Amino acid sequence: MISTLFKEPLNYLEIGMDDLRVEFKAQESYKLFINNDWVDSVSGKTVGSINPATSELFTTVALGDSKDVDLAVQSAKTALETWRLTSPIERQDALLKIADLLEAEKDKFAYLEAAETGKPIRETSHIDVPLAIDHFRYFAGVIRSHSDEADMLNEETMSLVLSEPIGVVGQVIPWNYPLLMAAWKISPAIAAGNTVVIKPSEMTSTTLLELCKIFQKVLPAGVVNVVTGIGQEAGQAILEHPDISKVAFTGSTGVGYTVAAEAAKKLIPATLELGGKSANIVFEDANWEKALEGAALSILLNQGQVCESGARLFVHETIYDKFIADLKAKFEKVNVGSPLDPATQMGSQVSETQMNRILSYVDLAKEEGAEIVTGGYRLTGGVYDSGSFIAPTIISNANNSMRVSQEEIFGPVVVVMPFKDEEEVIEKANDSDYGLAGGVWTQDINRAIRVSRAVETGRMWVNTYHELPAHAPFGGYKKSGIGRETHKSMLDAYTQKKNIIISLSETPFGLF
Repeated sequence: MISTLFKEPLNYLEIGMDDLRVEFKAQESYKLFINNDWVDSVSGKTVGSINPATSELFTTVALGDSKDVDLAVQSAKTALETWRLTSPIERQDALLKIADLLEAEKDKFAYLEAAETGKPIRETSHIDVPLAIDHFRYFAGVIRSHSDEADMLNEETMSLVLSEPIGVVGQVIPWNYPLLMAAWKISPAIAAGNTVVIKPSEMTSTTLLELCKIFQKVLPAGVVNVVTGIGQEAGQAILEHPDISKVAFTGSTGVGYTVAAEAAKKLIPATLELGGKSANIVFEDANWEKALEGAALSILLNQGQVCESGARLFVHETIYDKFIADLKAKFEKVNVGSPLDPATQMGSQVSETQMNRILSYVDLAKEEGAEIVTGGYRLTGGVYDSGSFIAPTIISNANNSMRVSQEEIFGPVVVVMPFKDEEEVIEKANDSDYGLAGGVWTQDINRAIRVSRAVETGRMWVNTYHELPAHAPFGGYKKSGIGRETHKSMLDAYTQKKNIIISLSETPFGLF
């Protein structure tokens, strides 16, 4: 799917960057979006969003807290009374209109996403925005096929199984894919007849807030409400609110524990898409050039700030030295630069804090006795001086027990380790608290399937990586999460089953 998306040209890139900045500039400030209206936070407080490539103020968003969350939840509760009764056809129509309007402004959203997150515009244009559009269209389609059941239990008894919305859903999304994660969360929730209160990261709220302008045109008031703010305040308030009937969270495993605990206290369901330390396995018979590109893609997409990144690269011992050498050459040719330059292959990290966290792991790798093959430093000079740019990094002479091999770094840092056979690499791949994703590169389909089935992870890619289609389930094993995102099964995660038993007999039981 990624290969397909990248065949599409960047239609607007003949326009100069200065013109783009004028045409697609973010608002100076954004309010909360509650009940289809733009409102100030109760406290009146705001927080700035910083362009990580320039360190300039990108925009300012309202800093919501528990009072704002309560207003949003009340709005969602009121909207639920009618939205839950809408027909699948009505909800399908709304989702398709959202997709069409988003597509009409795809260039604007691609620009804003790149400018605020630091990721290259070629990624936002070819991945983030098209996939977000596709998710709205996909769930518009599957809602019509999500039918209820009627069974005759015997000649005189009928069973009806009905799918009903859960209620007001609280959602929290991360900073690395703000638009796509919003689509992942919102589209199945409202397709199933729920209403939503969602909190984006305070660092990357703009594209979701711009999406709200589309919601205003399409959805009834209160169906989707957005409260911007920090996790400890607005996020926590969503988790604790008594009228939230389900929570859905994407973020770190550490915070995932908190979300799960709060959901357990209230006895409500929780969907958790958490961290990863995925194994990317290259066998000796792999297509060389494709595997090299796949190894780079798996860790450099979005500057490595992807939960399913192939951060642990296992290479068969017979090709290990040559593969590292060729991968080093490929990493050193990567065009790291301005996110808004269509030639840029890797942009800036999302913040200086995140950049420093990544570099601290490079220092830790050295302390643990590993070798830095290439990269491992902040890029400086020219455009780099004002942003948070890191050179693509390869670490070798590591073992699977090192912290750099076990902990999620969330940056363009890959740890490369050799293996001798299937049994060993499967054991090493499974020696992790995480189980979100992984990859296998081989031309032996039997081996590919054996290894894919043996690795304890929610998704395995074979001879590809980072494919994220709407119609395939995504989620983790172990500490990588609970439940799934995407796929038609998500409608089950946003509905609850009601069973109605009907007696067709005219005769009493005769028991009383």
